Amino acid sequence: MRSDIVKRGAERAPQRSLLKALGLDDVDIEKPLIGIANSWNELVPGHVHLRRVAEAVKAGVYAAGGTPLEFNTIAICDGIAMGHEGMKSPLISREVIADSVELMANAYQLDGLVLISSCDKIEPGMVMAAARLDIPCIFVSGGAMLCGYYGGRRLVLGDVFEAVGRYLKGEITLEELKLIEDHCCPGVGSCAGMYTANTMACLIEALGLTLPGGGTIPAVDARRLRLAREAGRRIVKLVEEHLTPRRILTREAFENAIAVDVALGGSTNAVLHLMAIAREAEVDLSLELFDKISKRTPQLVDMMPGGPIAVEDLDRAGGVQAVMKRLAKAGLIHLDALTVAGEPIGELLKRARVLDEKVIRSTSNPVRSTGALAVLKGSLAPDGAVIKTAGLKKIKHRGPAKVFNSEEEAVEAVKNGEIEQGDVVVIRYEGPKGGPGMREMLTITSILVGQGLGEEVALVTDGRFSGATRGLMVGHVSPEAAEGGPIALVENGDFIEIDVERRVLELEVDTVELEERRRSWKPLRKPLRGVFARYAMLAESASKGAVMRRLAL
Repeated sequence: MRSDIVKRGAERAPQRSLLKALGLDDVDIEKPLIGIANSWNELVPGHVHLRRVAEAVKAGVYAAGGTPLEFNTIAICDGIAMGHEGMKSPLISREVIADSVELMANAYQLDGLVLISSCDKIEPGMVMAAARLDIPCIFVSGGAMLCGYYGGRRLVLGDVFEAVGRYLKGEITLEELKLIEDHCCPGVGSCAGMYTANTMACLIEALGLTLPGGGTIPAVDARRLRLAREAGRRIVKLVEEHLTPRRILTREAFENAIAVDVALGGSTNAVLHLMAIAREAEVDLSLELFDKISKRTPQLVDMMPGGPIAVEDLDRAGGVQAVMKRLAKAGLIHLDALTVAGEPIGELLKRARVLDEKVIRSTSNPVRSTGALAVLKGSLAPDGAVIKTAGLKKIKHRGPAKVFNSEEEAVEAVKNGEIEQGDVVVIRYEGPKGGPGMREMLTITSILVGQGLGEEVALVTDGRFSGATRGLMVGHVSPEAAEGGPIALVENGDFIEIDVERRVLELEVDTVELEERRRSWKPLRKPLRGVFARYAMLAESASKGAVMRRLAL
């Protein structure tokens, strides 16, 4: 066993002594040592219940003959961090989480890992660590939040953000806004729509790193605890079988995950996270691959926020496995991809069932004939930009730019009535380096939607969007402004063309004028310290997953 280097032989008596100080005995120490990486804390609704999930995992590990040893990682709620300085932290935390899990597993030479988490950056951060370590690992999500209810309709987090815009426009009162606030998030779990947290939980299941059902079972459902217990039993078997993440995280597995993402209408953040995980697994993913798979894959589920389907509905309809079964029937899934269940995905799908045809549509009756993701290129984004097409009512826009160097500036302009129908709102210096941290823009996009401008204007940014964003909103513009990308040279009044069908994002300024602007351009400098300075110095482009550049030794 890997942990033998820590616990075997006379020279390891000091180490065994310290393990015994934890309450372990000789029998416990002889067993496989299974790390339980848990992101439990009291600051994130998706994590506050994870202690109970961890106890179920530990029970499974004990039952299968292993010794579970729990440790924690950090976790940030994007929703609470949204719209202010704090939003610079979440994407950077992905790298910190991956590093912390790697360090713990290396220090103790753990034989295997169970990764317990929910929410946007924690899930991919833990999977990045799994790919980096390449020791037996299994992932357990905390599960989705149930929908809230008010005024005869279901609510999810995006409804509160959009209600702020309606309040600012005078459509609802402050009292009505508070009632929506009070009823929107009824309890624990990842926010109920196909936002980034639930997108990544589903895609980790599609990758094969969690047991069937792991992506969609609600947080409050007892099946979540039963699955956690089974994951605890299964990790001990994975150690015995020497089945490690890189045998699972193949190119075929990533193609399966991308197909599921575009079939569900998942968050654009999935592009960043799948690319980051793939790099750790030494699999090359490009933006072009995402676009290629999206073009050939129909959208089968009309998920919130673009549609009416919540994660709890998807779960009742058969979950990720049922979606993959539909895609497999159309030849869009690699059936021989391995999974932590010990069987290839094709064998698992034989047991999958579509339980509600209205939720999970057939490929002959899709929501859309193509997937819910598009990669745009052009003079404004030579290296690419990303847009979520789920729920779009229009796919073309041409209009004059209103340029802002931060989200806060743009929000103030909307509040002051400075944004008009037909405008293209450009928000720059919010990319991986420029932010730093590539902030999500849910505050500005929600206010635009709430004020009735969601379909009347477009937004283009080198930052990114929450999975709750809807409308003609283009993110991940690369190269970013801080690197001197064309978005840094845009001026008020410049016309910008967006054409999703043609995959075009063009700045209608001639090259001579752009070169003249470039000669006088100076990057916007921000005073940075600590982790923010380190990330800004090392961050790669969004077109490469916003990962940190590897330093040559």
